[in-house]
Amino acid sequence: MAKLRIDGNEIEVPDHFTLLQACEDAGAEVPRFCFHERLSVAGNCRMCLVEVKGGPPKPQASCAMSVRDIRGGPNGELPEVFTNTPMVKKAREGVMEFLLINHPLDCPICDQGGECDLQDQAMAFGIDTSRYQEDKRAVEDKYIGPLVKTVMNRCIHCTRCVRFTTEVAGISELGLIGRGEDAEITTYLEQAMTSELQGNVVDLCPVGALTSKPFAFTARPWELNKTESIDVMDAVGSAIRVDTRGREVMRILPRVNEAINEEWISDKSRFIWDGLKTQRLDRPYVRRDGRLQPATWAEAFGAVKAAVGATSGEKIGAVAGDLASVEEMYALSELVKSLGSVNLDCRQDGAALDPSLGRASYLFNPTISGIDQADALLIIGANPRFEAAILNARIRKRWRRGKFPIGVIGERTELRYSYDYLGGGPDTLKDLVDGTHAFADVLKNAARPLIIIGQG
Repeated sequence: MAKLRIDGNEIEVPDHFTLLQACEDAGAEVPRFCFHERLSVAGNCRMCLVEVKGGPPKPQASCAMSVRDIRGGPNGELPEVFTNTPMVKKAREGVMEFLLINHPLDCPICDQGGECDLQDQAMAFGIDTSRYQEDKRAVEDKYIGPLVKTVMNRCIHCTRCVRFTTEVAGISELGLIGRGEDAEITTYLEQAMTSELQGNVVDLCPVGALTSKPFAFTARPWELNKTESIDVMDAVGSAIRVDTRGREVMRILPRVNEAINEEWISDKSRFIWDGLKTQRLDRPYVRRDGRLQPATWAEAFGAVKAAVGATSGEKIGAVAGDLASVEEMYALSELVKSLGSVNLDCRQDGAALDPSLGRASYLFNPTISGIDQADALLIIGANPRFEAAILNARIRKRWRRGKFPIGVIGERTELRYSYDYLGGGPDTLKDLVDGTHAFADVLKNAARPLIIIGQG
């Protein structure tokens, strides 16, 4: 632990903390654009300037300086940091003036308006004038796919999106090329991003450079009712917030939940909402002369009654969809039972789940946060990158820390981290159980091995 004084208050923090984290612990507000708790430190926006007593006579970037880097007084006085002195105020105003030199006045037509870090910090820490008379620079917008909209004139080069795609998503699809006024964030060769977590760059971007393409120009944040919910698009159960206007769902955002999704969600969770209103069946259809024809509800129920009436109970079955609610499934089961049938199923993907086996057949008992404590991993018949992208991101996070051997039995695919491909089927499993496979020793010697069994 390290002791220091921040704005006159003595605090004790872990010695791996940055000055910015220590200031936040002490209750001081430090503005930032590039710093993010879950990404590596870039130190390139210079907004988080503080004054360090006894340090150089200039402001210090608090995100890039550790509490171990500052020294106390000659007589054992604690190191001191100030976040609100005239020097700090003047420095932050200067940085904000530089940031706004090339930033366009797009606020009235920008989707980030109302929840924009640059707006908020310009109000709180900026000044009301600019000394810049020259033309603003212009940057061409990039096409990076159907999900993320780019307006690169607004980019302030915080590189959050670059660090996210490289570190969390595990694929270097965005980068910063050029220097000075020619610097720009780009995919270099114009192509769509392939990451299944790419929508998170919309939340990370502190300005309106990267925004949600399906949500563009549809609503302002202050018009929306915000409802906390749980995602049902995969088996992870990510914490989400559903933003609605009236009865219409406008967008879905993540909530912070350290035990499950941290603060990311998969693209399926984020962009699935448009299926609630586009390309939906809004009227019943009845097959006549081999073709589906629009019908009234009376005709549709009549067709159902006729088909059921002409069939015996044992020939009737009911299949419930993945997204049907428990009440709907119960009502359907009662209806089918009343018709004399017991043919019921709601496992559309053919999952071999049997109630007689109890919760053990489907429960992820190590917990998702428990992946961080695992020291070896065996994946059997699963592709976590597509089946549960958030789970895959947690595995990659643990893999990046090192000393984490991963073995895969089943489909050989790109998982965004390196692994040993052990084989494709039961023979490999038998070798593991018998101990003849090399990876068996890895599992045997691991203190906390983790085995993930997928639908395969």
